[in-house]
Amino acid sequence: MKKITYIDEVNIKNKKILLRVDFNVSLNPDHSIANDERIHQSLPTINHLLKNNNQLILISHLGRPKGIDKNFSLKIVIDKLKEYLPNFKIELAENLDDVKEKKSQIIVLENIRFFPEEKNYSTLFAKKLASLADIYVNDAFAVCHRTDTSIIGPPKFLSSYGGLLLKKEITMLDKILNNPQKPFISIIGGAKISTKIGLLEKLAKISDYMIIGGAMANTFLCAQGYEIGNSFCEYEETQKARKFLSKSLTEKPYVVLPKDVVVAKSKDEKEKITVKINQIPKNYSIFDLGPQTLAEIGNIIAKGKTIIWNGPVGYFENPIFKDGTDFIYYSITQNNQAISIVGGGDTLAAISKKEYLEKITHISTGGGAMLEYIEKGTLPGIEALKDSP
Repeated sequence: MKKITYIDEVNIKNKKILLRVDFNVSLNPDHSIANDERIHQSLPTINHLLKNNNQLILISHLGRPKGIDKNFSLKIVIDKLKEYLPNFKIELAENLDDVKEKKSQIIVLENIRFFPEEKNYSTLFAKKLASLADIYVNDAFAVCHRTDTSIIGPPKFLSSYGGLLLKKEITMLDKILNNPQKPFISIIGGAKISTKIGLLEKLAKISDYMIIGGAMANTFLCAQGYEIGNSFCEYEETQKARKFLSKSLTEKPYVVLPKDVVVAKSKDEKEKITVKINQIPKNYSIFDLGPQTLAEIGNIIAKGKTIIWNGPVGYFENPIFKDGTDFIYYSITQNNQAISIVGGGDTLAAISKKEYLEKITHISTGGGAMLEYIEKGTLPGIEALKDSP
């Protein structure tokens, strides 16, 4: 069985390295960096390669630009990178020809999504990227579930390795998937069951408890026949939800759904009310979990030995609806016996400025990638590294 070779298992010296990183940092409305955790997480790989006199050509995307959009230039990322690596000259290259002309030890290619060939896989573009370097290293776990050219293309033409962050992510996920300590608790939030039903079914096989929150829980409530007012619901998915719940009645896991909820007339409200799930007013929507539900969740989290959490359980962007997500976060940090993995962009945004972050065993940089890895056991970016020459 083919395996990934990681950069700490080989001696890479005096090489040009094409390094795929994930600098897709969250931005403030003025397009300044809101949270630089993804830059910070890439530093061990960058430093490991720099100490052996390698030249690095960093590739990343930022945001979802429609063509070239200076609001999503990687220049702001370079400014932050310079703070972490003050002893190195770091230059921005606008295009591939520009990369070839620069001599700095660190060159950052402009936002890879400015190139249309990135999202529309191109063998020619993959060859051009590969021609820039001697070796390819992928340290961008968060985009390994994609088939973008910079993820699966260069490994076809270059000797390719996994970075230290990629190794850390895969090692942690394999540990809890292959040999989890029990009880195993899954906490899944977010909006849509349609994108997560495969994941739910996979997690159901190894979980003792499954806590479902966020707008996704609304679809399950609909499936049970509750009237949920104006709340978001994927009505076309209620049959899948009903089937999933009926299975969990006869097999594990024990599924926790809201018993009471916080509702308001809109997501921007300043006032909220708490109601039982059979008492939701017609012109109100669900935006958070209620205290009875949170009490049950707290008791379950306290006895967990393995906890995996993806997705906020309320509309945390409005502070009056963040109590449920905060409660789950603090409950996990108070459980000192559990291995805990937390991931997903919205989840990280919800907890980014919290105390006790060090009490989370592993904060995953990948949301979709983490979920797809749990569901399928591999990712396109991982397979590409295994098959490299």
